[in-house]
This record gives sequence, structure tokens and C-alpha cells, in this order.
Amino acid sequence: MMLHYLLFWAGLFLLFTNGERGFHGNQYGEWNDSQLQPTIQKLMKGYNRYLRPNFNEGPVKIGMSLDIASIDAISEINMDYTATIFLRQRWRDSRLVFPGNESLSLDGRLVSLLWIPDTFIPDSKRSFLHDVTVENRLIRIFSNGTVLYALRITATIACNMDLTKYPMDRQECTLQLESWGYNLQDVVFYWTRGNDSVKGLDTLRLAQYSVETYYTTVSEAAYETGFYPKLVLHFALRRNVLFFILETYVPSTLLVVLSWVSFWISQSSVPARTCIGVTTVLTMTTLMMGARTSLPNANCFIKAIDVYLGICFTFIFGALLEYACAHFCTVQHQTIVDVQRELLKEFEESNGTTHLVNSPKKMQTKASSQQETTDQSVTCEGDCEGESKKQERECGLSFVKQISRRAASMMSVENPHNIDRHARTLFPMAFLLVNILYWLYYLLF
Repeated sequence: MMLHYLLFWAGLFLLFTNGERGFHGNQYGEWNDSQLQPTIQKLMKGYNRYLRPNFNEGPVKIGMSLDIASIDAISEINMDYTATIFLRQRWRDSRLVFPGNESLSLDGRLVSLLWIPDTFIPDSKRSFLHDVTVENRLIRIFSNGTVLYALRITATIACNMDLTKYPMDRQECTLQLESWGYNLQDVVFYWTRGNDSVKGLDTLRLAQYSVETYYTTVSEAAYETGFYPKLVLHFALRRNVLFFILETYVPSTLLVVLSWVSFWISQSSVPARTCIGVTTVLTMTTLMMGARTSLPNANCFIKAIDVYLGICFTFIFGALLEYACAHFCTVQHQTIVDVQRELLKEFEESNGTTHLVNSPKKMQTKASSQQETTDQSVTCEGDCEGESKKQERECGLSFVKQISRRAASMMSVENPHNIDRHARTLFPMAFLLVNILYWLYYLLF
């Protein structure tokens, strides 16, 4: 009785094990002849997927076509772009000819039973084949032996960018397709319909770019192991500058205009003018740092936006220096006026001419005579001849002070307020002229 019981459970275990194995075999694509349709069985009979079509009879011609589903991201920092594409390849395999005019659409897992080209993207950094809900492959066999093989790929592809005119730049990127192991003696690549082989770029909408032009070329890649077929898609991307005008150019221009407000503020208002100058300089520095965070830190690129921000920073800093210069000249001018008054007072006291203080007309005559060094020296000499030694020393001291005042007056500005008046005109005119030259150069050249 125990023996029958053991045999019963052993048979049940084997039954479930075999059934489970058969289910998983069909689920994961372990195909065999008994599971294929009769037509496919005939095609696969004697078929060797390790040998290319036309083996020892010439190269296989493989036609390519692309659908650009999307360009997800374009990175200036990494100098690459990420695109999702539908790649379609066509070739003729005489071993797969069957009677009739129909085509056979096969399960994508049957690709393991057929020979397929070893096409790859040489500039790809990362790529993967979509597999939701199944691997996105398509196999279609036509009655004349033509095989259509399509797949959906997302790849991050390198693109060498020239950022010297950023953000008014125009980038030219490529998408290259090459054969990994088969050289030109084995396979030949060609675009099925020339430039019309690429679809989707005309209707593509990007955040910062617009597709300007695109075209296809047929080339060959030369390596140490030989020459290999290569197809290249060239497309030009023009950056939309309006976003950067609103984000960077307009704020920086307004900061420059804000720095000119100090020209209309009185020079005696030191805190107000200093606050405007320092605030605009710090704000401009922050704006410059923010504009560089999204760009590569490469010394070889002096970008157009860096030039403009540098121009704005120069004008803002120049406005701050203008006030420093105007304030210095004002203080110096006031000091010279005070020195003149003191010298005049000392001169009057030394000569005992107190009546000159009460006579405005004589006071003006003496003040005007103090401006000329030659007249003062003659007067000083005349006074010194008739006075004592003490008066001679006082006269010599006064003469030295007059010489010093004369030298200082040569380095001073007669009216320091004219500095602000001239700055109100010169700064806007210079900034307008520099802007005209800047935009003409970067937009036309």
C-alpha cells in the first residue's frame, strides 16, 4: 500500500513539472519546429542564421529609414542629445522566398532564428531597446525574400557644439549608423528614399531649439580592420534666443539703466549714491553666476552672453567709479576754496590792513590778485623790501602757500558738478553704441 502511495505522488509531481516547463518554454520564446506554422517550418528548414545572405556571392544591400519620434534633451554641459527613433532595415534573403504575394508578420522573438545586420550607433553614449509591454521589434517577411526589421531605440548621442555665439548659436549634430563586424565586402548600406528616408524632424517641437535643415549622406568608416559602411543624418538646430532675452539680456540692461539714476542724485547724498552703485554691482554679479550654471566651464569658450554680461558689468562698475571720482573732485574743490580763504585772511592780518575787510571792493581786488602767481610774487617782493625780518619770513611762507595752492588748482576740476552732467549723456550714448556693434556682430557674422 505504501508503494502505491509513493508512485502516485511521484507521477503527480512529474506531471506538474513537465507542464510547467512547457508553459515557460513557450512564454520565453524557446521555439522549435513543432511550434511553428508549416510555412515557417519550410523556411527555417536548412536555414543557418550564422551565415549572411548571398554568402560568397557579393555584399548584402541593406536599406535604412528613420522616424524621429522625439528629441528629449539637448545638453550643452555633456554635449549630447537624447533621441527616440524608429529604425527600419530592409534586405533580401533568397533563403526566405516562398510562393504567393503575401507577407508574414512574425513575433519579435523570432528574430533569434534569423540573420540580422549588426548595425550600431558609433557616437552613442547610452542606448536601450524599449520592452514595454514586449520588446519593440518587428519582423516581416515578404514572398520575394525581403525582410523588414524595425525596432524602437532611445539613445544618448554625442554632438560636438560650438558655443562661442551662445545663445545665438546654430548647432550641427549627426546621427551615424555603421556595421560593427561586416565590412564593405559583406554589406552595403543605403538610404531607401534619400532625404525622404527621415521622418519626424519637420514636425518636431523642442524647448530651446528649432530644426532648421537636415539631409542624409552615404559614407564609409575607415578603421584598422578595414572599411565599413556608414550612413549619416545631418541636422541643424537653431536656438530660440527670445527666452534668453527675457531671462538675461533685459534684466542686465535694466541694471545698467538703474546705475545711471545716481547721476541725477546730489553728490552730497553719499549713502544714496553708494547704495545704488553697490547694489547694482552685486546684483549683476549674481546674474552672471546664474547664467553660467547651465553651461560647461570650458576656457576655450568665450560665449556671446558672457561678452554682453561683461559689458553690462563694466558700465555698472564705471557708474560707481564715476561717483567716486566726482565726490573726490568736490571735496578737493571745497578744500581749495577753504585754503584760499585762510590764506587771504592771513595775508590781511600780516599786513595789518583791517580796513580791507570792511571794503568789499578792495576785498575783491585782493582776491583776484591772489589768482596770479606773478603778481603775487611782485607784491610779495615789494612788501618784503620795506618790512622787517619777521615780515619777510611771513611773506616767504605766504609765497610758498600760494605756489602749493597753484599746483593743487591745476589738478582740480573747476566745477565738479559738470562730471555728472557729462556722464548723463556719455554713458547712455556709449552703451547704445556698444549694443549696436554687439548685435550686428553676433547676428550677421
